[in-house]
Amino acid sequence: MDIYSRKSRWKIYLAAAGALIVAISVLYTNYLAGKLAKEEENKVRLWAQAQDELDPKSDEELERFANCSYILHLNILESNTTIPVMLVDERGRVIDAVNFSDTSQVYLKKELAKMVKLGVEPIQGFAYSIYYKESTILRQLRFFPLIQLLLIAAFIFLGYLAFNAARRAEQNRVWAGMAKETAHQLGTPISAIIAWIEHLRTIQDDETQDILNELQSDVDRLELIADRFSKIGSAPKLEHTDVYTEIEKCFTYMQRRASRKVSFEFEPPEEKLLLYINPPLFDWVVENLLRNALDATEGKGKISAEVYEDQDFAYVDISDTGKGIPNNKFKTVFQPGYTTKKRGWGLGLSLTKRIIEEYHGGKIHVKKSVEGEGTTFTIKLPKKIVKQPAEMY
Repeated sequence: MDIYSRKSRWKIYLAAAGALIVAISVLYTNYLAGKLAKEEENKVRLWAQAQDELDPKSDEELERFANCSYILHLNILESNTTIPVMLVDERGRVIDAVNFSDTSQVYLKKELAKMVKLGVEPIQGFAYSIYYKESTILRQLRFFPLIQLLLIAAFIFLGYLAFNAARRAEQNRVWAGMAKETAHQLGTPISAIIAWIEHLRTIQDDETQDILNELQSDVDRLELIADRFSKIGSAPKLEHTDVYTEIEKCFTYMQRRASRKVSFEFEPPEEKLLLYINPPLFDWVVENLLRNALDATEGKGKISAEVYEDQDFAYVDISDTGKGIPNNKFKTVFQPGYTTKKRGWGLGLSLTKRIIEEYHGGKIHVKKSVEGEGTTFTIKLPKKIVKQPAEMY
């Protein structure tokens, strides 16, 4: 667990580093944008002054300007190729405008109205008011921190996904290795028990034979469990199988090992319902649900199953009259590690969900549950193979 704790801390450090980069970028970009905005304002003021001086208002000014060069003023006016500027007379009419995408009066009046509404303070010339907008470069600079934030967020998100995928793959390899080793270790004692059962069968006693038959059933179950564990890490094979037969088999097995105060109700119809399932894995799912139902009933109650179908799917409802599940835990119960038992790892329903959804292309969920009254789980299975099952982890 320590290695995963350290890796979790690295995710926090990565997010903090990203946030720090964005904060520094925002502050520095705002600083640059402020300087550029001030520079653009100065350029507009200089542009307004040049415009005003090239527009003589009296005969004396006209005679004075006729004897001097206008080259500097014209250069100042022509140098503005980025800042949108418009001249507005005292009646509010647009006299001239530069660097706007459209120079029609209708468009310019709309732009003027927008600037007035935004509270843009005009620069007052000798005869005109000078309105201007931020240049495209300045607007892009203001949006740059947001773009950078999105890029960093995308980088962190992709890194998080990659990290989680690597961690899940590592955990899956560990679980697959443990499962295969468990199956291998179970093989030796199972073989020994089978040998002892065959030896004890020489005793001609009906009661002993009945006990040996039940013991053989348990050994067969151990062999099945060992076989299931040995297949972890391999792609399960789906077979066209009668679901009614599999459910009945699971009910029969669990009923023999449950309290007599718990009644099991499932009456399969005579016809078959053939679906593409992996029988050992599907039985594992049903057994997990039945085992949880037995725990919920606490040795007294009823457990039942109902199967129904529509055009594309078949549904299996497994219900109990146990203690129920709170509404806010309907999804939590499927998370690895969640359990209400004093003993257990909380992997049963998580494994059940993975088997149904990833290997059979179906769905499983809590259909309904009332605390103190009982719970119903629904398994939804497609009638056709949706996808090829992946390796079982």
